[in-house]
Amino acid sequence: MGRLHENARIWINGRLYDEEHATVSVLDHGLLYGDGVFEGIRVYGGRVFLLEEHIRRLYESAKAIRLQIPYSPDALTAAVRETVQINRLQDGYVRLVVTRGAGSLGLDIRKTSDPQVIIIAATITLYPAEYYEKGLQLVTASTVRNLSSALSPRIKSLNYLNNILAKIEATDAGCVEALMLNHKGEVAECTGDNIFVVRDSVIRTPPPEAGILEGITRNAVIRLAREAGHTVLETPLTRHDIYIADECFLTGTAAEVVPVIRLDGRTIGDGRPGPVTRQLLQRFHELTRRGGFE
Repeated sequence: MGRLHENARIWINGRLYDEEHATVSVLDHGLLYGDGVFEGIRVYGGRVFLLEEHIRRLYESAKAIRLQIPYSPDALTAAVRETVQINRLQDGYVRLVVTRGAGSLGLDIRKTSDPQVIIIAATITLYPAEYYEKGLQLVTASTVRNLSSALSPRIKSLNYLNNILAKIEATDAGCVEALMLNHKGEVAECTGDNIFVVRDSVIRTPPPEAGILEGITRNAVIRLAREAGHTVLETPLTRHDIYIADECFLTGTAAEVVPVIRLDGRTIGDGRPGPVTRQLLQRFHELTRRGGFE
């Protein structure tokens, strides 16, 4: 059974609990139906990274599913920082969760009440250093990304079954990540990371309409790349674009910027992390040390 760090304190609706007593109702629709939203946020040097962007996306996700968060953005921002401080977290991860609240055994949101706002501050398991030095391998999942017209991927909801099924395919293939395609056969994203390719010095990444979650780290890396003078295009991609790329990398809260050197058994570029990927990882680490954009 997984455990948080010793003496961990979890924030739930304005109160702090130890791990054993941090509970929600079994009738909470977050549990029963995956009805809720969340954010995963990094902490560097005791500072919460890009917190404003994460809070904004949380409220946008909640609004999209008609979930009223019972705190203002400023109050929730303060609560996140307080929880990090109380847990004496220097480098780690914050999981910020809002559930629909307890209700009846049915889908009617009018019969739910008391949304649960939960803040967990914990250490984080990152990719091994060798993946950044040597790159990682991907396999294309047969699980297709959720149809955007059915459920917007821009909603970071508690229902991650689509991603989980693709992740199972990755682990079955001996990989840590899987590439997911949309219903048109275009590249969408990986199970927990956004994807980029570099070809002829141009950086390309799928646009939001390809069925991606518009990652906070993704957007930060796009900004860093453009500030460094790179051309970045948000454009539809196919697996062929990855197969013939000079470089490929993933971005995500936990991954940061991690190189990819093989997809479906095909070597990308020369099979080593490329110069653009290495430069962006360095610039991203500099950004985390600064605490964000100025």
